[in-house]
Amino acid sequence: MRMWMVDPAGMCDRHLLGEHVEIHMLAGTLARPRSIDGFIAKGLLEPAAMGARHEALAAEMGRRGFNHRSPLPECDLGYLPAAAREARVDVAVSGRELAARCERCAGPEAAR
Repeated sequence: MRMWMVDPAGMCDRHLLGEHVEIHMLAGTLARPRSIDGFIAKGLLEPAAMGARHEALAAEMGRRGFNHRSPLPECDLGYLPAAAREARVDVAVSGRELAARCERCAGPEAAR
């Protein structure tokens, strides 16, 4: 699971939709509840920002003509340690990694 946390407008369709799916996977993991310690340790998730990020991704999906029909379920983050709840993704590092992986995401405007 990964939250890129870069501007959704600069992401290609594949990565935009992929992050959306992974946020839903994160919600399912948190609903069980399961450990996300490894993802947190690697700086891949921002649990407290999950709802806002989902909304940003869904808004960009709408701008691109995708039909978004999967609301994010409520997630209780209370079982997570405070450090995990408030973990942050380094957006600059994340953006560089995404650009290195995907030439469409690396361009000045994401190629759709």
